[in-house]
Amino acid sequence: MRTKRRLALSVLLAAVALAAGAFPFRATWWGGFILAIAEAGIVGGLADWFAVTALFRRPLGLPIPHTALIPANWQLLAQRVGTMVGDRVLTREYLVLEIDRMDLAEWVARGAERVTRADLEAATRTLLGWAAREAPVASAGELVGRLQRLLVAQPVARTLATALELGRQHGWDRRVIGALARALADALERPELRRTVGELVDEVLVRYRERVSFYPRLALGLAGLLGLIDRERIVAALHSGLTEVANDAAHPLRERLSDAVAEFAGRLRRDVVLAGRVEAVKEELLGSPVVARLVDDGARALRRALLVDLQRPASEAVAWVADRLERWHRVVVTDAALRGQVERWIKTRATELVERHHGRIAAFIEKGVHALGPEGAVRLIEEHAGDDLQYIRVNGTVVGGLAGGLLYAIHLLVRLL
Repeated sequence: MRTKRRLALSVLLAAVALAAGAFPFRATWWGGFILAIAEAGIVGGLADWFAVTALFRRPLGLPIPHTALIPANWQLLAQRVGTMVGDRVLTREYLVLEIDRMDLAEWVARGAERVTRADLEAATRTLLGWAAREAPVASAGELVGRLQRLLVAQPVARTLATALELGRQHGWDRRVIGALARALADALERPELRRTVGELVDEVLVRYRERVSFYPRLALGLAGLLGLIDRERIVAALHSGLTEVANDAAHPLRERLSDAVAEFAGRLRRDVVLAGRVEAVKEELLGSPVVARLVDDGARALRRALLVDLQRPASEAVAWVADRLERWHRVVVTDAALRGQVERWIKTRATELVERHHGRIAAFIEKGVHALGPEGAVRLIEEHAGDDLQYIRVNGTVVGGLAGGLLYAIHLLVRLL
């Protein structure tokens, strides 16, 4: 804006210089003509300088009435700007129409197509690292405390029954059973766990022999001598069975466990004694300091393990999260119906927000202008409109000079006539 202010001042000074140069020749027709142009330009430039300056401050610091208009009326200006923008520009009908015109589904598709696997992994690593470093460990204990206060007055039996029924309705129970079977089968492939399970099988067989009578014990002994009862075979059979359950979505064991979940959900609603036991277990767990310590220790251990894992180039946590994000990413890219549903949901929520809070737009804008203060309002208008206002000064000098020359030409013509 300083450059444009210098330009306006230069044009005004040029008019002054022209007037000074033409003054000795004012008695001639051409000298008077040039002097008239220069004097009118000076008057027009000074008048527009006064008008532009009076908007923002007092010209020459003089207490002239109706000057420094913006600082003197900035509160009224804030109110009128808020009313104009909120009630006349960003009207309710205009905003709803613009929301309806947006092709959000196409935007989502284009944005999703540009996302790569490397982008997902980088974003996941950054977010997990930030969460592990910045999230305080105490927040886990606070979360447990809030959950305890929430669950104390909430009957958990019916809530648990509803959750189990909802999971069965969507097939989540079978998926959980399959995932657990897969996890156990994968765990049994580790030699350490396999050896531990084998030792547990031996211990169970020993205790069983101690409890049964002579003839069953004799039969077990013979079976062991013949190699029919062998812990490796039992562990191998257990591993094979778990693998079969994990791979077969229609496995009978999945069906039986799913039916057992449904039956348990029904009992939670009907059986008062069972519901009371569940409530007692809930109260015992919520009131136990051991649970709080376990959660706190678990949060600390999880945080340390996550930070260590994120330091590795092939982070398991990053890979696990990125796999699921990539799966959702493929669905978003290929499923136009899903994008349409997302678009309709977003537009519906946005329209509801406009309908509910449109009346606050004017007040929001008014408070924003109000927060600038008188100096801030002057600075904002000068930054955005100062150049155009300086051109008004230039135009005033030029147009004033042209008007002065025209009037003098008319004066000469009248004298000739």
